[in-house]
Amino acid sequence: MSDQNQNKSLDQNQDQNKYGRTAVVMGGSSRERQVSLWSGAAVLGALQARGVNAFAVDGIAELLEKISQRLVDRVFIILHGPGGEDGTLQGALDALGVPYTGSGVLGSALGMDKMRSKRIWQTLLLPTAEFQVVHSNDSAESLVQNFGLPMVIKSNCEGSTFGITMARSLAEVAQGLVTSRAIGGEIFAERLIEGDECTCAVLAIDGKLVALPIIRIVPKDAFYDFDAKYLSDDTQYLVPSGLSAQLEAQMQACAIAAFEGIAASGWARIDFMVDQNAKAWLLEANTAPGMTSHSLVPKAALHIGIDFETLCLHVLDSSIKARNPSHDPSHDLNKGAAV
Repeated sequence: MSDQNQNKSLDQNQDQNKYGRTAVVMGGSSRERQVSLWSGAAVLGALQARGVNAFAVDGIAELLEKISQRLVDRVFIILHGPGGEDGTLQGALDALGVPYTGSGVLGSALGMDKMRSKRIWQTLLLPTAEFQVVHSNDSAESLVQNFGLPMVIKSNCEGSTFGITMARSLAEVAQGLVTSRAIGGEIFAERLIEGDECTCAVLAIDGKLVALPIIRIVPKDAFYDFDAKYLSDDTQYLVPSGLSAQLEAQMQACAIAAFEGIAASGWARIDFMVDQNAKAWLLEANTAPGMTSHSLVPKAALHIGIDFETLCLHVLDSSIKARNPSHDPSHDLNKGAAV
């Protein structure tokens, strides 16, 4: 065995001993099940390639069963949507004393709740588009009269563009209400910002929050929908983004502030719209971002030399540092850096 291969083998053994038996929980029962399976398969392969004793688990019930059998030392959460991304699973793992990746109960719950995230950002004077709760008795006519056009109709706690309608007419508002109400849960209307959709990943590296490069998303069609996100090869992901250096720096600082504001930890993706006056507006936070071949966090990380396997290990490291009782992650949140 060459010295290089021997050193790689030693590194892998160290990784395996460091993390123990790592359950990569994916799939589940949310509308984002398929995306989660794609993400989970990629993460699992990366961890195993680095010598981590990682194995796949489908959904929360199977995970809890394996924990009861004492087969799990820590959990890499790559469940998307309700149940896995909203604090439910995080609370169960906290109660059982099992370390896990990403945000805790509060950060996960707030990240999944778009309206309450926006309210927090408003109190912190961070830029986010005005919005209005849609009540069950609100009609399309009353919403247009009170809120105005154009608007976006959104389901509050869904991801992957489920339950979203871009509405520029009364008829589109009416259809958006039908679509979102069929999904269920809270609904809100948000001012439609015309411009570029961008994203900024925030990652904890060696106890310090780092804002990764901004990615500007250019879908083939006007709307960055499910097909454009996960299936189409026509969507362009521009990094460098083509935005000014000043605007990128402002967005990176804003992403870290938004991350801190909702008590996120470990990693997250913060989404923005940039309007025609080059002003950035916060859209939402994703505390268990996608890790598919089309996903944004790996693209941003690779741009600064962090390959996919190393990225997965950085995320897995958060399961050690953020849950260590001797370590107070709040001290890290004031030490953001942009790269």
